[in-house]
Amino acid sequence: MAATEDVTESRLLLAEYDRLKEEQKTRIGFRDNLLYFTLAAATAVLTITVQSGQTRLLLAVPVICLVLGWTYLVNDEKISAAGCYVRDRLGPRLAELSGADGVFGWETYHRDDAGRATRKRLQTAVDLITYLVLPMLCLTAFWCSSAVRPAFVIVSLVQTLFQAVLGWQFLRYAER
Repeated sequence: MAATEDVTESRLLLAEYDRLKEEQKTRIGFRDNLLYFTLAAATAVLTITVQSGQTRLLLAVPVICLVLGWTYLVNDEKISAAGCYVRDRLGPRLAELSGADGVFGWETYHRDDAGRATRKRLQTAVDLITYLVLPMLCLTAFWCSSAVRPAFVIVSLVQTLFQAVLGWQFLRYAER
């Protein structure tokens, strides 16, 4: 019996499911670490700023939050997309092939939890505070400082625009 005879669509779908779940697990760990790293990096910049008295260093925080926030958001979207694919495509196809009423019940069950909407809103608030409010506070502190120079103001205004785009993206993805 050839090895290819053991390959069925069901086995391929189950292998794909296993691979997707592994990717989700890896991305979740990476995403969560991005949040902690962002807070640590911002704290380091704030500490150096306070110790040195160089308020222009506050302009580093929006850059940190923008780069890490975008990476966080992309990973979060990929995690959600994998779950959506399992629920909408992979699960139904495997159920059809197996004749089962449904497969991967957890993939839909946990989304129907009554507290899910509240948890989603709280997570969005944490994300916005970390990646939008924190850098905007740093920009505001910079604008109120004596370090304001035309070139730095231009940089800070561009950063504000980028922060607004990032905030909009967080809110856009939070609806899912």
